[in-house]
Order: sequence, then C-alpha cells, then structure tokens
Amino acid sequence: PTRHTNKMSTDYAASSDDALTTTNTTNSSSNSDDGSSGITYAGQVSLPRLPIPSLEDTMARFPAAVCALLSSSHDSDDGGSSSPSDIHGVNTKEMEECLASIHNFLETDGPLLQKMLVEYERKGREDGTLGSFVEEFWSDAYLAPDSSVVMNLNPFFVLEDGPDTKKSKDQCSRAASLCFSAIKLASSLKNETLVPDAFKGKPLCMDQFRALFGACRVPETENKDTVAVNPDSTHVVVLDNNQMYFFQALWPDGTVAVNEEDILQILLAIRADASKVAPEVSSRNALGVLTTLPRREWASARDHIISSSIHNSTALDIVDGALFILVIDDMTPKDIHEAAANMLHGTYNLRSEDNLNNLVDYQAGTCTNRWYDKLQVIVCKDGRAGINFEHSAIDGHTALRFVSDIFADNVVSFAQSITQTVYSDRHMFPPLIQAHLRRASLEHPQLVAPRKLTFELPQCVLDKIYYAETSLSDQIVASDTFVLEFTGYGKNFIVRNKMSPDSYVQLSMQLAYYRLYGKIVSQYEPVLTKAFYHGRTEAMRTATEKAALFCKKWLDPSATNEEKLEALRVATQYHSAGIKLASTGQGIERHLFALKCIADKNGIPTPDFFSSEAYTRLNHTILSTSNCGNPSLKLFGFGPVVQDGFGIGYIIRDSGLQYSISSKHRQTKRYAHTLKQTLIDMGKLLQPMHSVKVSCEKMDIPEAKTAPATSIPVEYLEDYDYFGAESATVASAKNSSDGKTSPTGRTPGGSSQFARVLRRQSSVTASQLRTFGEEITPSHQHED
Repeated sequence: PTRHTNKMSTDYAASSDDALTTTNTTNSSSNSDDGSSGITYAGQVSLPRLPIPSLEDTMARFPAAVCALLSSSHDSDDGGSSSPSDIHGVNTKEMEECLASIHNFLETDGPLLQKMLVEYERKGREDGTLGSFVEEFWSDAYLAPDSSVVMNLNPFFVLEDGPDTKKSKDQCSRAASLCFSAIKLASSLKNETLVPDAFKGKPLCMDQFRALFGACRVPETENKDTVAVNPDSTHVVVLDNNQMYFFQALWPDGTVAVNEEDILQILLAIRADASKVAPEVSSRNALGVLTTLPRREWASARDHIISSSIHNSTALDIVDGALFILVIDDMTPKDIHEAAANMLHGTYNLRSEDNLNNLVDYQAGTCTNRWYDKLQVIVCKDGRAGINFEHSAIDGHTALRFVSDIFADNVVSFAQSITQTVYSDRHMFPPLIQAHLRRASLEHPQLVAPRKLTFELPQCVLDKIYYAETSLSDQIVASDTFVLEFTGYGKNFIVRNKMSPDSYVQLSMQLAYYRLYGKIVSQYEPVLTKAFYHGRTEAMRTATEKAALFCKKWLDPSATNEEKLEALRVATQYHSAGIKLASTGQGIERHLFALKCIADKNGIPTPDFFSSEAYTRLNHTILSTSNCGNPSLKLFGFGPVVQDGFGIGYIIRDSGLQYSISSKHRQTKRYAHTLKQTLIDMGKLLQPMHSVKVSCEKMDIPEAKTAPATSIPVEYLEDYDYFGAESATVASAKNSSDGKTSPTGRTPGGSSQFARVLRRQSSVTASQLRTFGEEITPSHQHED
C-alpha cells in the first residue's frame, strides 16, 4: 500500500474534495464473439471492459463516502454520553475506527483479494465466460436471496394515457394496441433489426435485451434462482381473473402473426371466457400468487405442480417460455396513488361469499392476478396501463426503452390513422418499429386462436396458494405508496439556475428526511454503466459531506439565504462530479462488493472491514432512489430495500417533478408533504425564470443534436444528465459494419458455473402449442 492511515486520518475531510480524481486499471482486451449478424448487437464487440479500480484508490476514497454517516446524530438516544465530534459533526471515534479498518484491510486481506479479482476477470475475459469483474456477483445479489421479489425487487412503470382518447379508455383496445407494439418489438429483436442504444454517438451495451422477451426467473430449491430465456418464444400469455390463456403471436422465423384487430378479438374472447368463473372460485386457483412467495417455498410448490402430471409440466413450460405476460385487471384505480400501488403489488380487496355459513373472506383484489417472474404488461379496466418487470436480468434503462418504444409506436400508429385518409397510400409517418406482418388469421385462423391453460393442482398446492395470498396481503397492508406531483417548477427552472436537476432532486430528498428526522442517512442512486461491455450500474451515494453541510446549513437559523444557496450549489456540483465518475467506471462500491464476493468464492473468511460500522451503515440504504424520465411515463417506482427505508422513483419533467414513494410502517404521506415543502422552500432561493440570464458559452452546455427520424428522445434511468441540459438518445444504427458481431459471455447452465442468462430450449413443440389447452372462440364484434 502506498497510502498510510495517519495521512488519511488528518486529511479525510479535505480528501472528500480530492476524492473525485482516481486512477484505474483498464482492461482493453476485445470481447468475445457469439455470431450475431444484425444491427442490434453490432456494437458489442467494440465496447470497452469495465475497469477494475486500484485497491489503494478505492480505500482512499472510502472515508469521504461515509464521513457524513458517521455523525453525532447517529449516536444512541439512551441518554448516555456521546462520542466527541469534529467541526463537521463527524463522530471522531467512529471515523478513527473506520480508518483503522481500512488500514488493516490494506495490510492484510486487501492486496490478495485485489490480485485474485484481477486474475478472475482476466481468465473470464479470455475464455469468454465473464462480461465484467462484477457481473457474476451482481447477478447473484439478485438471484441468491430467498426473499419475495414483490416490493423487494420488481420495479414498475405507469404509462401516460394513449394518444387515441377512445382507445386509451377502453381496456381491450388499449391492451391490444400495447400488445401489438410489444410483439413487433420482440420481432425486431429476434431478427436483430432493433436500433441499438447509443450516447453521444457511442454504442451502449445491448446485452440485457437478450433477456427482455421469453425470459423467466426460475426458482430453485437448493441453489440460487436462474434466469432462463426461450430463444424460440413465439406466444403471449394473458392473465385475466386469475386464469391463464395464451395465443400465438409470431411465426417461427420472427414474423408477426397477428395485427392489432386480431389481438383485440382474442382479448374480447378471453374476457368473455374469464368472466364465466366467479372470483371466489378463481382466487382459490390463483397460481400466479405463488410467484410472490419466498423463492425456496415457491420452488417447492413448483416441484409439486410439475411432479403431479406431465400436463402441469407442459403448462408451466408454456408460461415460462412466453414472450411476456399481458395482465387484464378488473379494477379501476380510484386515484394516482392506487394506480401506482396496483402496478407495484396489486390491490387488496377482501370479500365474503354470499353464504351465512361461511364467514371466511376471499381475495378479490388484483394482487393475485400476476406472474412476477416475467415481464408483465398490465392494463386496468379504465385503460390505464403500466408494467412490472423482473429485475435480475434487466435494469430500468432496458425496461424504459421497451415502454418508450411501444408507447411511441402507438403514437405513430395514431398519427398514421389520422393522415391516411388525406395522403392515401403515402406514409407520412414511417413505422417506428420495423417488423414484417403476415396475418395467420387470413390463412390459418386456428393457429392464433386463444387457448386456456388449466392445471391439475393437488391439495397441498391449493393450500399453498391460499397461504401465499394471506402472506402477500399482510405485506400489502403493511406497505404504503404515495405519489407526489410537484408542479411548482421542474428541469427548465433548475437548469436556468445553473444546477443539475438530478443532483438538485437528490438533495431535496435528503433534506426532506433531515428536516423530518434530524439525521443524515444513506441514500443510493444507481448510475448507468452501459457504456461498458455487460455494464449495469454503479452506486452514487448522495449523503456526501457537502450534502450534510447543506442540510445543516438549511436548518441553521443564523444562516443567510445566500449561504444556504451557496451550500446547495456546492453540494449539487459535488454530486454531479460523483455521477460522472460512477458512469465512467470509477465508482468504489461495485469494486468493494466484488472484493467481498471474491473472498467468499474462494473460501476466504469475510474480512473484518466488511463488517465494520462504516461499511454496514453505508449499505443500510434508508433512501433508495432512482431517476427515470420519459414523456411516455406517468410514474415510476419500487419498494424500499430495507424495512425502515423508503423506495423513491422520480421523474424530472420540464415544468414539474414526480415522486412515487413507498415504505413499510413509515409515514410515507408525511415524508411526501415534507418533501413538497422542501421543494417550495428551495425554489424560493433561486431566481425566477424570467429574471435569469443564461449564457450557453459560460454554462458549457453542448448544442442539442437533431435526432434522426427513427430516434426517440429518452432521459434514461440512471441518467447521464450531469447538468440537466442534455439527454440520452437512441441513435441510428450505422450500416458501415466491420463484420464483427456481438458477444454474450455466457456459459451453459451449471450450479458451479456462472451463466447470467440460460438460453434454454423449450420442451413444448409447435404442434403442442397449437393443440394444448382448451380452445377459446374469438369474438368478432367489439361493442363500444
């Protein structure tokens, strides 16, 4: 080690200013090749590898990451004497212990683990089994825990209303429109014609799109879960009134087999059939609620289902291998809060049977009408729509591309319907999603007729369904979701005051918590690292020393408005600089996490550093937050990651800010009201838009580039938006390929091998898909 603890002990506060300079080792070896030939994955082979930071640099920057959390406000409230603090409010005893643990780690386990990590990455790179040094470990962080994915893992989106006001209010019409666009997107991915993501002309990693369609999280009784992808998936599963149906959507070559009208007729037939079963009966057979169980319990129940009959095994295979799940909810959200909660975990609605001799309630809410192991497109009775997605293989950036493309395709289709009578056969608006259509209903209508899936469930599984529902209901009752729609100002106002909107919003959440509880707490923001091969996210921790000073200055009655504003500016600048470092692979948390995991992988006892108070406090994330902005979205959110935390998804609009806030047993609404007042008070310090003079040269804002016709302006989750004036775009694909194709970095499945996604061939044949299940006769009339 080249750094010493006595140096860090005297300079930890000052080093928080200097910690934004780092040196990394760079892995420049080329990526492996998997034989892909289309444009979608063409940029994969040229992507740089995620660098492994030096051990000394990461450990030198760690004190700055935790110093704000080691404050006197965290001392026990039992009336005992507290440890002395320095002028910044940092608990000097805890900081000394932190520095001692760093020194011990550098002198003992650290160098060996760093060497092992570098060698592990080198070997994985050379044999093509590893995309990055943290890929296996980060995948395990999602797949290994036994906890339920509901409210703990799966995020949600609520879409804006559709462009066609008539369709957007009709459930089946809205569902058919979104489903058709999603099927076209699946076709373009299968044929690798989807335009790849890019930022400033440079490609972003598209590997996660391989697990977007046909993917399923599969529970295991003994090992960690797996994510299996059916590369030959051609069908869609529909969930309605806790019953499952499916229909063929693609031809085997990826050509689209149904159009929007075909899907509408299919959904009308399914709706009519599903309504024949009383809700008190369907709730007793709500197989999907088993996906809300802890994973080992769900695996055990699944084994019972499969072992009961070959029929059950085939039916489950059809569900697992579907492109996605289309969920039809028989409910209308009463307000925006319930709309968000419905997409997060479904609704809770107990009813009693009309039987005086039976006082046992049954669950009539939508919480059982789900399949959380897959991508779900959810449509409510009033046409309100959203998605809930399984998070282990894809991040919000990938899911956002999915929803923005299908929503924009709906907009283009509506524009085409308006202009087609004027311009006849001329297409004034070219289709957004390029996919070939050959309607099976014109040739072989039976191929796309909907079929109902039934299961032969033993009593032990029926009992488990009931217990899964009661357990989920407990979680829902203990949870709270509240939406704050702030309309006082938004991105434009913040940018004109020369601050990053994302950094500004991040500080607003920390300040609101500090005003309510008087504590600086760990706050997490994921930062996209898709500029690297198989990159996912790095962590940005908002509770920096500068953020803590800002919060304390704000509540200081002697502080002037000028001092508060200056503290805000310094804190936002520091946060923005940290975002830049994280997005360029220079963060510290994924590195530390990988070092901890490489020890476990090699049977080395976990070093004491990872059980230190500083490391523990940093990773107890009270405020888990994420930014996702796009005109197609109305809301975005997720549950808290710790029992005493908040999960906060936010959207930064030009003239407003939206927060979806969830918690368990906490004052969610009160926190939201405090946050609203905080935004109002912060806004009072800034200059109104009409009085701010902006010089683009002084602000160094890049000129906006004109997006190509096939592009969609997208402000992605884990935004690159350092200053708030620029957003990522989906760039046009370059046709000048050098012949290289994309890698996957996957291995065949095996408990001892890492395979982020298993490409599992379905055991269901094409002929089985045509004949399995009970055929439902499609409707041919749609009553408005």
